[in-house]
Amino acid sequence: MVLRTVFRAVIMGPPGSGKGTVSDRITKSFGLKHLSSGDVLRANIEAKTELGLLMKSCIDQGQLVPDDVISRLILSNLRSMEQSSWLLDGFPRTVAQAESLDGVCSVDTVINLNVPFDTIKERLTSRWVHLGSGRVYNTHFNPPKVPGIDDVTGEALTQREDDTPYTVTRRLKAYEHQTQPVLEYYRSKGVLETFSGTETNKIWPHVQAFLARKIPSSSTTSGGQAAVGKA
Repeated sequence: MVLRTVFRAVIMGPPGSGKGTVSDRITKSFGLKHLSSGDVLRANIEAKTELGLLMKSCIDQGQLVPDDVISRLILSNLRSMEQSSWLLDGFPRTVAQAESLDGVCSVDTVINLNVPFDTIKERLTSRWVHLGSGRVYNTHFNPPKVPGIDDVTGEALTQREDDTPYTVTRRLKAYEHQTQPVLEYYRSKGVLETFSGTETNKIWPHVQAFLARKIPSSSTTSGGQAAVGKA
């Protein structure tokens, strides 16, 4: 009989912290399944499931989706992955959600990406988009040839509302207010690991080394043996 060990991790970080990039590298390097709450919500809304319709109704009315609805949705997905190692992204966002997660499974580690808000604001507010094609420019590392103009069409670029300085500041403050209690919750449990820095490529090696120590070499997912230590 082969002993199967599963590893369960949560990743946290504000919008613009590089969480998506780090999550992708973790899943590819260690064979964990990636479960994004945003992807799950969108899939249920598109499929018009019972919970999807309920969430769409809340969103259309400008209301927050209740904690218990989000929890039911995510926990339902996790129950179907109980034999797999996974990385959970975007959940929990409140202590109530964290407690509901604890009621279903034990979280081995919580990875917190601590990127200065000034760095994030600079990243996000530097993004400009050509609406017709979806081409994205960044005034720092991928600027258009002519400021404010799309390289291909010569049409004007637009800054999305989510990327304006005011909106970015508001989103970051909301994130901090909402998630600080969750970080404290996991810190008190001894499973919180914070990685600080201003560049994803410099943070990643520390995350990778940490997980290489934490994840058992016998950890197995439905996709096979976890490839520990490979980039």
